[in-house]
Amino acid sequence: MDLQISVFLLFILFTAGHSLSCYECSGQKGSCANQKVKTCPRGFSKCMSTTAVTQVGDSLKVKVKDCAADCASGSMNLGIVKRSSVCCNTDWCNVRDAPDPSIDSNGKKCYSCDGKNCSNTVSCSGSEDHCITSAASYGEQSLVVKGCVSKSICDTTTSVDDVQKISCCSGNLCNGAQSVTQSFLFLCCSLLSFILLH
Repeated sequence: MDLQISVFLLFILFTAGHSLSCYECSGQKGSCANQKVKTCPRGFSKCMSTTAVTQVGDSLKVKVKDCAADCASGSMNLGIVKRSSVCCNTDWCNVRDAPDPSIDSNGKKCYSCDGKNCSNTVSCSGSEDHCITSAASYGEQSLVVKGCVSKSICDTTTSVDDVQKISCCSGNLCNGAQSVTQSFLFLCCSLLSFILLH
């Protein structure tokens, strides 16, 4: 009996101090060829790898790998930005880049916002089976983001600062069309923040 208790206490002692290690690279165009290993800070229990493709002007593909407090594997299409993410919870599990966001339509459509107009539609692809609407206020400006997402992203519990409302629905074009007041630059900065924090 004493041996079992001793082994149990040793197990707790050695596992309690273990920190997760993930690969890290930021803003790499193309691929994460120059990735390095990073010990995650307390509270960060997952490794993530993200590939984002922007559709503004020339198409630009950005790869990011890092530690995450909470994240979900899946994809999203916000019209001007498409993103796919892979999340895992073992050391160095994010060694591979997240796949490029799928372009093959799955038949579902959702509304998206472009400038002040939220009546545009985007075709969902891959595992994107829900529509999202997210609202935020920054001082005098309000921001609405709409598009397609995987259900796993809707289920993520991480909150984003200054975002008051995130809702998901599963019907075709269920996230409604409306116009909002927002600046295009503000929209792009907020979308980039949303991509990096999820």
